[in-house]
Amino acid sequence: MSRFELDPSARLNSDRRVLIGGSPVSLFRLSARGSAIIDRIRSGESLAPGHAALTDRLVAAGVLHPVYEPGHGPTASDVTLVIPAYGADARRVQGLAQRTGAARTIVVDDASPVRFPEVPGIEVLRLGTNRGPGAARQAGLEMVTTPFIAFLDADTEVDGGWLDALLPCFAAESVALAAPRVRPRPTEPGAPAIAVLLARFEALRGPLDLGPVRGRIRAATRISYVPAAALVCRTAALRECDGFDPGMRLGEDVDLVWRLDDAGWMCRYESATEVRHDVRPTLGAWLRQRSGYGSSATDLALRHPGSVSPVQVSVWSAVSWVLPAIGLPALGAVVAAGSTAALAQKLPAIPDRAAQAVRLAGLGHLHAGRILATALMRSWWPVALAGALISRRMRKVLLVSVAVPTLLEWWKVRRSLDPVRFAALRLLDDGAYGFGLWRGAWRRRSAAALLPDLTNWPGRAARQGSNGTGNATPVGGAQQ
Repeated sequence: MSRFELDPSARLNSDRRVLIGGSPVSLFRLSARGSAIIDRIRSGESLAPGHAALTDRLVAAGVLHPVYEPGHGPTASDVTLVIPAYGADARRVQGLAQRTGAARTIVVDDASPVRFPEVPGIEVLRLGTNRGPGAARQAGLEMVTTPFIAFLDADTEVDGGWLDALLPCFAAESVALAAPRVRPRPTEPGAPAIAVLLARFEALRGPLDLGPVRGRIRAATRISYVPAAALVCRTAALRECDGFDPGMRLGEDVDLVWRLDDAGWMCRYESATEVRHDVRPTLGAWLRQRSGYGSSATDLALRHPGSVSPVQVSVWSAVSWVLPAIGLPALGAVVAAGSTAALAQKLPAIPDRAAQAVRLAGLGHLHAGRILATALMRSWWPVALAGALISRRMRKVLLVSVAVPTLLEWWKVRRSLDPVRFAALRLLDDGAYGFGLWRGAWRRRSAAALLPDLTNWPGRAARQGSNGTGNATPVGGAQQ
């Protein structure tokens, strides 16, 4: 028997024969049998064998998520813990090993200035030169003899049982990687005011925190990556895909996940399990970290074409926003209305087809507007700022692109941080990332990570599946 749960994005139409959701948004036309399967899932029932033709496709699309039963799958005795370390606190690392409870713990000392000490129950591998966390993890992988491997950064903090909460994912032979939610670690009492402020901001908008909704990890979707700060992996799958690239000092975790996905493995983000990670304690270190993230984008874009674009929206959504920006709002509204009508024609003949088309197109256009505004202030800000110096209209566009998304984000978390400090840190965060992005593009002499990815939609419907449970149509105007 198998259990599943629907993603929060999933919606059934009025006659329960169309399921819409996932990332990117897709529409699934359901047979009577497929509709009955969805009803059983919604009611929390377990499914008997014979559902995989439908559920596998819905899981792949991010509309459905498996519910893994505790106690099934491997145990901690099947796992080796690998911790890359550079100047790490030995007592803290020992605590990580004890709370993880793996069969074996390996610390890879990445040529720290002070050698990592001998600690009972921990094997230490010291590298001759500092090569970065990816190379350190790969060196640890080469020593592993267990069927599973867990990675933790030396500056993480875990609770006992974090490993046991992820291991049930591997009862499914298709799963190669499972990752917990990574949240910022609260500052210690007496920490400097800037460290406290940065930790508070990251609790609201941290780059390592992928949010509260679980799902499949796949490029160009809602959960497009996970950090290697905390991972559990199938050893054979990592070796099949050559593990971490030791030549990458940044972005090596994203690269690994995408290569696993390309090879047909399932990578899961399980947000119910949490691990905490230190926040950079000074503003300079924090900005350098953000810039480093941006600088890795070009390397990733060259390795994985089409996966790192700052804007992935439909051409019609893009045009419907660009036209008002250049002073043609009426024409922009016509384009938006026309694309909505075109989507309605692509949808199956269902009782509420017009309403579904308006909802889908409206959400797609709104998401596209948010994505375009974010790109202007995050990835394209040097060009946008240059344009604002010579164009009054561009100054207005840039002001709206900064103010509206910032205020909307702040409103959701307004009880946690005042708007001035939230806006200032958001601008610094995006500005540092954009600086690193352009620096990386210049270093590699490539604009691959700067170019938009404009797609045509509505998409064509897939051919009817032989199982009779339903077929899918891509309908999204933007990644959601």
